[in-house]
Amino acid sequence: MEVAGSLADEFDVAEFLHNLTVRCVELLGSTAAGVMLAEPDGRLRLGAASSGQPWVLDLFSLQEVQGPSLDCCRSGTAHTNIALGGREASAVWPEFAQNALAAGFSTAQVLPLRLRGEVIGALNLFHARGDVLGPDEVALAQALADVATIVIVQRRSLEQSEEERGQLQAALSSRVSIEQAKGVLAERWQCTVDEAFTALRGHARANRLRLSELARQVVDGEFDTDGMRPFRPRKGGGN
Repeated sequence: MEVAGSLADEFDVAEFLHNLTVRCVELLGSTAAGVMLAEPDGRLRLGAASSGQPWVLDLFSLQEVQGPSLDCCRSGTAHTNIALGGREASAVWPEFAQNALAAGFSTAQVLPLRLRGEVIGALNLFHARGDVLGPDEVALAQALADVATIVIVQRRSLEQSEEERGQLQAALSSRVSIEQAKGVLAERWQCTVDEAFTALRGHARANRLRLSELARQVVDGEFDTDGMRPFRPRKGGGN
């Protein structure tokens, strides 16, 4: 991850945050990871997720109204090694805990995206095997959250206040476009959403295109996707 690249005009916040969540899964053994971003009115929205599975996205969306991410952003305090089947989680976040367990997760970590007292979001890590992170691993997770914070704050500092809000909203809108494009390609090619994303990202990088803009063109039908398909469709697949 190149933090210095966040100063470039063509830097894509949505892609950076997605890559960060994937790195969290790789380095910390998480089953899924995501970044929740705080809006000016205090609400949370999903900024990026390592997995596009519907039940994972639903779990992040639920935290817009209930869950450790909301509490983390309000207090600036990390919630680590949360036992999702434990009494505390069930008492404090009953709907979140129930849905997390139903999705196959047993423990969770939530760490603040915080700089000088300002909390701009939260990094979420979910584990399916009941894994407990040690102090060094928690420190690494917080360091990754700090990297995300630095990148977002750097981008904010380059623009006026009105443009700052537009940049964060663009990151959220880009995430929606990317998820929609993954769904379109997965249906069209009869492949998994992860295979669709790999093809989408690979084409964007190979042709020096913004991932979010390419995704929008795919969703709007403005781009011929035959040229980016790296594999033949499975039996019964579309064009």
